[in-house]
Amino acid sequence: MTGRGPSTRAVHAGLPPGTEGEPFLPGPTFAAPFHLAGDPNRSPHVYGRYGNPTWTAYERALGELEGGEAVLFGSGMAAASAVLLTTVAPGDVLVVPSDAYMGLRGLVDSHLHPRGVEVRALPTAGGALERACLDGATLDGATLVWLESPTNPGLDVIDVAAVADAAHARGALVAVDDTLATPLLQRPLELGADYSVTSDTKAMTGHADLVLGHVAARDPARAQTLREWRTLAGAIAGPFEAWLAHRSLSTLALRLARQQENALALATALLGRPEVSDVRYPGLPDDPAHRLATRQMAGFGPVLTFALPDGARAERFLAELRIVAEATSFGGVHSTAERRGRWGGDEVPEGLIRFSAGCEDPEDLLADVLGALEAASG
Repeated sequence: MTGRGPSTRAVHAGLPPGTEGEPFLPGPTFAAPFHLAGDPNRSPHVYGRYGNPTWTAYERALGELEGGEAVLFGSGMAAASAVLLTTVAPGDVLVVPSDAYMGLRGLVDSHLHPRGVEVRALPTAGGALERACLDGATLDGATLVWLESPTNPGLDVIDVAAVADAAHARGALVAVDDTLATPLLQRPLELGADYSVTSDTKAMTGHADLVLGHVAARDPARAQTLREWRTLAGAIAGPFEAWLAHRSLSTLALRLARQQENALALATALLGRPEVSDVRYPGLPDDPAHRLATRQMAGFGPVLTFALPDGARAERFLAELRIVAEATSFGGVHSTAERRGRWGGDEVPEGLIRFSAGCEDPEDLLADVLGALEAASG
């Protein structure tokens, strides 16, 4: 499927050759042990924690979309943990965004730093992390550089190719959290990263009913290390969840197209509202991330943010929504919104709304949001 369009690649990713009387996508394999006589190294499957045919099919699909070798995990944080814990050891140096996803920061602060990993944290916002990496001193002695682009919830974008070149010149590996983009909109491995990490819970599966994650690696040996970690840690996915995720890939490009249409329409409408400030969406021509995102990405994703005057106004706005659900995830077919400051882990205004545009009709979505703004203001 190399050279084909995004829908074609997503629809056909990982499918076996057509066989008379067989389904397009084989059903899930439910098994703990497999028949195993003699040398276990001669069998493709030996035990459910080691591997499963349904995982293999979905990993093959992910690898085709990512341009590398993919390893499936039971959640996005399990995927992120696998990369961090197999590459960074006590005494090593880890470079991370200080405005990265709060779960990642929690893992670094609670488990890596106390165990002797030197952590160098700088914000993606404003370009501080990118400048520090390109200047070089921040990368001296670094083992791993973790990037997030676009960031959650700031929607800032970093030049992955430039930072990867600088990191590799100093012997450091690069991992990119690609959750907000998915491999259809951004391919970190092609930009030079060593690992592409995604929470498949979000747009990859897109129906708000699965918790999964994956890592794609350029080097097959690093992918094998991740598989060995998954086996030892037990950070595995269920076969039914993996099958549902593979099935969901066929609509990924279509979902993203409608979600991005809705996100841009909503962001554009919000720019003219007097009670709304700090509208961020990389698809807006005047957004700080627009120029780099246009060069680095094939689309801008489903998430936008905007701020209302205070937390109370934001809560009234959320209460007035009828189509949009108040929830903390993003990337699904259902539009969702939340006041991000309620968690206390991000340095954001109390009135900041993180909004994930779904697949509703644009007119209905705009009417719901603008009507809720009117009601909250009145």
